[in-house]
Amino acid sequence: MPHDEYRTIDFFAQDALPAPRVTPAQAERVASRRLGITARAEVLGSQQDANFLLRADDRTPLAVLKIANPAFSPMEVEAQDTAADLIATVHPELRIATVLRRPDGSPRCARVDTEGGPVIARLLRHLPGGPLSGPRHLSPGTVAAMGTIAGKVSAALRDFRHPGLDRVLQWDLRYADRVVARLAEHIPEPDRRTTIRTATADAWAQAQKVAALLPCQAVHLDLTDDNLICSPGSRLPMPDGVIDFGDLTTSWAVGELAVSLSSMLHHDGVEPHHVLPAVRAFHSLRPLSTQEAEALWPLVVLRAAGLVAGGRHQAAVDADNAYAEAALDREWRIFERATRLPLPVMAELIKDAIGLAAAPARADSPARLLLRGLTADDISVLDLSTDAGAMDHGAWLEADTEDRLAASALADGAAAVATRYARARLTRTPALSAVSPATVATGIDLWLGRATVVQAPGSGEVLAAAPGRAVITYGPQVLTLSFPHTVHPVVSAGATVREGEDLARLPSGASVRLVLRKADGPAAPPLVRPEYAAGWLALTADPSPLIGLPAVDHEEHADLLDRRDAVFATVQEHYYANPPHIERGWRHHLLSTGGRSYLDIVNNVTPLGHAHPRVEQAVSRQLRRLNTNSRFHYASVVEFTERLAALLPEPLDTVFLVNSGSEAADLGLRLAIGASGQHDVVALREAYHGWTYASDAVSTSFQDNPNALATRPSWVHTVDSPNSYRGRHRGADSVRYGPEAVAVMDSLAASGRPAGAFVSEAFYGNAGGVALPDGYLAEVYAAVRRHGGLAVADEVQVGYGRLGHWFWGFEQQRVVPDVVCVAKAMGNGHPLGAVITSKAVADQYRDQGYFFSSTGGSPVSSVVGLTVLDTLRNEDLQGNAVRIGCRLKSRLQALADHYDIIGAVHGSGLYLGLELVRDHATLEPATEETAELCDRMLDLGVVVQPTGDHLNILKIKPPMCIDAAAADFFTDILDRALTQLGHRR
Repeated sequence: MPHDEYRTIDFFAQDALPAPRVTPAQAERVASRRLGITARAEVLGSQQDANFLLRADDRTPLAVLKIANPAFSPMEVEAQDTAADLIATVHPELRIATVLRRPDGSPRCARVDTEGGPVIARLLRHLPGGPLSGPRHLSPGTVAAMGTIAGKVSAALRDFRHPGLDRVLQWDLRYADRVVARLAEHIPEPDRRTTIRTATADAWAQAQKVAALLPCQAVHLDLTDDNLICSPGSRLPMPDGVIDFGDLTTSWAVGELAVSLSSMLHHDGVEPHHVLPAVRAFHSLRPLSTQEAEALWPLVVLRAAGLVAGGRHQAAVDADNAYAEAALDREWRIFERATRLPLPVMAELIKDAIGLAAAPARADSPARLLLRGLTADDISVLDLSTDAGAMDHGAWLEADTEDRLAASALADGAAAVATRYARARLTRTPALSAVSPATVATGIDLWLGRATVVQAPGSGEVLAAAPGRAVITYGPQVLTLSFPHTVHPVVSAGATVREGEDLARLPSGASVRLVLRKADGPAAPPLVRPEYAAGWLALTADPSPLIGLPAVDHEEHADLLDRRDAVFATVQEHYYANPPHIERGWRHHLLSTGGRSYLDIVNNVTPLGHAHPRVEQAVSRQLRRLNTNSRFHYASVVEFTERLAALLPEPLDTVFLVNSGSEAADLGLRLAIGASGQHDVVALREAYHGWTYASDAVSTSFQDNPNALATRPSWVHTVDSPNSYRGRHRGADSVRYGPEAVAVMDSLAASGRPAGAFVSEAFYGNAGGVALPDGYLAEVYAAVRRHGGLAVADEVQVGYGRLGHWFWGFEQQRVVPDVVCVAKAMGNGHPLGAVITSKAVADQYRDQGYFFSSTGGSPVSSVVGLTVLDTLRNEDLQGNAVRIGCRLKSRLQALADHYDIIGAVHGSGLYLGLELVRDHATLEPATEETAELCDRMLDLGVVVQPTGDHLNILKIKPPMCIDAAAADFFTDILDRALTQLGHRR
C-alpha cells in the first residue's frame, strides 16, 4: 500500500471537505466497470460523501454506491466496514448497511479517480424502509427505539479497536469548541453567530467539568434520523436499520447518545423532554454514569452548535450541495430547542429519568426566622393543588382565585398566608391549551396581613438589592426575595449581613415571593412546567423552614401505576401506556395532579359534565338524610320512575332500577326470555353489551373478547353487523342486512328454536356511532315478534339525548322496542341503570323468582336520576348536542378533504366516530396510526380513545355540556396532530 493508505483525517488540517463531484452517469460507470454491478444510479444526499442508490431496470433497489470523501483513507474505510460487520454479527435483529462482497469474499470496493482526486468507492447493502428524516413528529415508541439502537451499537463497539479509528473529525464532540471557533465566522447573521459562540462556551465549560471521567470507545457518531432506517413491515416509523459509518471514530461513549438525541429535536412538536424515552432505553442497555448523565445535554448543545456552524460552512464551500443547503433551517431548529432550558436543569432531568437523581436539597435550619414576629402558628397554608377543596366548582378558572383565597384567610385572622413549594397550582391552568402550562412552584408566595420586617435568617452576602428585590447568600444557597416595587431594601448590593439584620420592611397587604436555589445554579422562574419540574426542583430547595413552616415531604412513594397493578386485576385496563394522573374533573375538562387540563372527548358517563354542582348538592343532601334499598317506602324512587317511564312511548310504562349497563342488558334479556318462554337470542356481531353472564354472551366485539364468536353459548345466534360503511353490504346495498337477519330468525323458528329476543344497540356504538340502515329495526323487530320473541333495545350509550335529534336511539328508526336498557348517562357518573318495559312483560318475571338491587333505586340513586333529568332539560343539553354536534361533524368532514387517512365521519349529535383507514377502496383499518394519534393528542391536551373491532375509530362522545370553543379546540388539535404525524396530503 502507498504510505497515504495509513493516514487518517485531521479536520483541522483541511481547508474544507466538499463532497466528491460525481454525476449519476459516472456513478453507473464506476458500479459497472469497477464493482461488477450494472444499474441505474439515483443521487442520495450526503454532507461530505457522494451516495447513489443503484436500481435494476425494473426499479428494484440493488445496492448503495458510496464514494467516500477524498480525505478519507482506505484504512478508515476498512475500519467502518469492519465495525458494521461486527454490529451485524452481535445484533442480527438489526439491519446494518454492511459492505457487499464478491464471490471470493473480498469487499466490493475500489479506488477510483474523480476531479477532486482518488476516492474509495464501495457497494453497501441497501436497507428498504426509508430513514426517519423529515419533520414528522416522533412518537415515544420511535424515540425509545432510537435510544435502543444507540445503546446496542455502543455496547457492541465497546471493545472494538482499529487503527482507522484514530481520526480527528469535525463531528467528534471532543473537538466541538475548536470546530465552532473555526467555523462560526461562516454564520452570516451576527446575532445567531454570537448566540452560537456563547452557547458553545457554556456547554463546553459544563462538559469539561466531567470530561476526565467520560469513557472513550469506538462510536458510530451519526445515529441520527437520517441514518436510522425504518422497518419496512412497520406501520409506524420504527427504526431497525443503521447506515453510514462515515463518522466512525474513537470518542466519548456518551456522545453516541447525544448525537442521536440532537437529531430528534427538529421534528414537529418535539421538545427536550420528549427525548427522555431514548435516554432510558439507552441506559437500560449501556448504563450511563452520573458524569455521563451530566455531560449528555451539554454535548447535545455542542452537537447542535456544530451542526449550525458546520452546515453554514459546508453550504459555503460546497455551493452545489443541495443536501447541505436544505439542512440549514432544521439545524437551527435543533439548536434553538437544545438551548431552550439551562444546562443544569436538563442534567438533573436526565438523572431523574434514569434513577440517578440525588436527594433533594434542603434549607439549613435558620438561626432566625425570615419574618420578624411571625411564627408558623400565624401563617395559614394555601393549598392550590388539584386536590384542594378551594378549587371546586371551576374556581381554578377565575383569574383572581389566589388573591381572593389569600384575602379570605387573612380576613379570618391569619397574619400571613403561604403557598406550598414544589406543588402544582391549578390556578395557573388554562382550560384549553396544547402546551402544558407552568404550574409547579419553585418557591413560595406570601400574603401579609400585617406589617413585617424581613430579616437575614443567617449571615451572608447581599448579591443584589433594588426596588422590589433582594438576593442574599444563605449557606451554600441563594435566597431571592421579590416584593412590591414600592418597597426598597434597607441593605446594599455587596454588603455583608449578619443573622437577624433587617433586609426590608414590608407593609400590611404586601406580598413576597421566596425562592431558594443552589448558588451555582440558574435563577429559577416562579413556576415551571411539570415535564421539567424534576430538573428545576433539583436545583432549588423549599424555603418554608425559613418562615417556620415544615418543608414539603419528599418521601418517595411507589409509583401509583405499580401500586395499581399490584392489587388491581390487570384485566381492568387503563387508558394509555403512561396515563396522566387525573384527580379532578370539571364540565368537559379533566385535570391532572401536575396542573394540566385535558379536554375530555370520551366521557359519555357524565352527560352533564364532571362535578356538576346540582348532582353534588343533591347527593350530599340525600346522604345526610337517608340512603337504603328500594324495599323501603320513600318518595324519590316513585318520582324518578314516573319521570323515566313518561319519557318512553306506550306501552313502555314499567321500570326496573339497577346499578350498571351490564346489569340492565342482562335483566333485559332475562325479561324477554321469561316473557316469551323462548331461550334463544339473536344478537349483532361486533357489538358489546356488558360483562355479566347474559350480556357477555350476546357481546361479540372482537376487541372485548378475541374469541367471541367461537365461545358463544348455544342459545346465542348472531347476524351480520349492519355496518353500511365497512360491512359486507355498503352504501345503498346496506338495505340487504334487514332481510338477511329476518331470514336467520325464520330459520331458527323453522328448526323449532324461535328466538325469544333480538338485542341490539339502537345506534351502532362499537362501530363508532354508525347509524343502522333505514328500516332495519322495523324489519327485524317485526320478525322476532312474529315468532313470539321480544325486541330489546340497548340504549346504554346513545340514550338520554346524546344523539341530539332523538332522545332515544330507537326513535331514529321509528320503532318501539319491547324492552329498553339504559345506564351511563342516567347517573352522571353515579352507578345507575334501568330497564323499562311493559307491565305485561314485567309481571311475567315473577315466574322466574324475585328481583332486587341493593343500590338500584336507592334514595341517593333516585335523587341523582331526577337531578340528571332536570338538568338535561333546564340546560338544554339535548339541544346543545344538536348544535355542537353539527359543528363538530361539519369540521371533521372538512378535515377529511385534507387527510386521506380519514375514511368517514359517523354518528349524530355528540355521539360521533372518526374512522381512519389506509385505503379508501379496501378500507384497510389504520389501527396503529389511530393509537399513535391518540397518544399525540393527549400530549396536546385532548383525551380521545379508539373504538371498533379494529381500534381505528376515534370515539367522540364528550360530556354534553361541551361548548363551541372546546369543539373547535378539539378539531384544531386533531388537525395539528394529523399534520405532525405526516398524514396531510
